[in-house]
Amino acid sequence: MWLLIVEAGMAVFLLLFIVWWTMFSGKRPDHSPPPKKAPPQDDVSEK
Repeated sequence: MWLLIVEAGMAVFLLLFIVWWTMFSGKRPDHSPPPKKAPPQDDVSEK
């Protein structure tokens, strides 16, 4: 009986470890705002 409890505990631990590993690994998202674009300029120069 105790062997089933140990096996279930290891399964829960493995599940939590896999979830933790996938949540906190990988590239961190970049939360900086996108660069502002310059306003469009006319191609015709004023004389």
